[in-house]
Amino acid sequence: MSKLKFLSGGVVVAVALGAYVAHTSSQTPERPSAGPAPTAPRQVPYFEYDDTFPKPLPNHWITGTVVGINVDAKQHIWLVHRGSTLRPDELRAEHTPPLGTCCVTAPPVIELDYDGNVVQAWGGPSKDGKYDWPSPGGPSKDPYSGGTPSGMHSIFVDAKDNVWLTATGPGDGQMLKFTRDGKFLLQFGHTGLKGPESNSTENLGQASGIKVFTPTNEVFISDGYVNHRVVVLDGDTGKYKRHWGAYGKRPDDSVKFKYDPNKPFEQFSVVHGIGVSNDGFVYACDRNGSRVHVFKTDGTFVMEKLVEPQTFNGSVFGIAFSPDAEQKWAYIPDGRNEKVWILERKTMDIVGSFGCPGHAGGCMTTPHSIDVDGKGNIYLGETWEGKRVQRFLYKGLRSES
Repeated sequence: MSKLKFLSGGVVVAVALGAYVAHTSSQTPERPSAGPAPTAPRQVPYFEYDDTFPKPLPNHWITGTVVGINVDAKQHIWLVHRGSTLRPDELRAEHTPPLGTCCVTAPPVIELDYDGNVVQAWGGPSKDGKYDWPSPGGPSKDPYSGGTPSGMHSIFVDAKDNVWLTATGPGDGQMLKFTRDGKFLLQFGHTGLKGPESNSTENLGQASGIKVFTPTNEVFISDGYVNHRVVVLDGDTGKYKRHWGAYGKRPDDSVKFKYDPNKPFEQFSVVHGIGVSNDGFVYACDRNGSRVHVFKTDGTFVMEKLVEPQTFNGSVFGIAFSPDAEQKWAYIPDGRNEKVWILERKTMDIVGSFGCPGHAGGCMTTPHSIDVDGKGNIYLGETWEGKRVQRFLYKGLRSES
């Protein structure tokens, strides 16, 4: 079984200069102090591609772009994909008459066990009109944004086994909540969105990411492709609680985003992913701005971190944290530069990265969504022509070299 090992990039060199202090004495002058010892190389996580995960899907299923991924408390891996991104030539079994036994579009929500076997799969439009399923939409007008249909976008399974989904199809302003086995519970927002409503208390605007903060039972949403903010809802009722924009300020939809790698923009562009740490900090991923904004849970701005800001259409797709108590490490998938950035979470200093471009196992084709299991292993969902999930096994810490 072959394995690919990925080491974080970069070398940190620290040189300590000892101060020379002259002493007046009739005796032989003292030798200058050697100074403190050189700083030891920084220890950073490293990972190994797991070619055993996932197992082949049953029933000739295949997935479209894997836009969302989450690891639940049972260490099961949940993913959502866009079946509408599959080409007709990939779905020969769905033709009439069939053109072959392979393949069939998998259900949109899939639960895998730790070994990568399918536990269950469900999802799709409501048969009784109780909820608005994400709209599949048409191809993107922007060739640099993937050129694939919109629709489903993210998934999160909370501590109570509720499954939360966001929607980024045309006109989608809704978020959905289901039981673990797919029973509908509630919907916030509606379809039919005409334009940005970043100060709405009733609708979202193609929301892209979602996390539930267990201590307060609050739902934090990155909202999103049309709106430009973070929204907080009540975890039980789904009722609106508060929202804020870039730098913790009130969002202003009249200000149009302009790409400038040398000047951070005053408003969010595409708020593409979100994370909430155990110690109560919110990490909003402003993808096209190539940055992460860190807030307290009440919206108080803490800091900004730029990541490869010269990247056109943005480098910051999402964020996940290591499973240790302090969540020392943060991981950011970069779907433009085909890698995962490694940061020290509290300082947001970049300490390394791993990844390689391409379709080979262990390389990446638009890593879009990310999560980490209880062992520290990283899961990536890939979009565009990636259309897969990969696992990278945590192998400990290693000095940069």
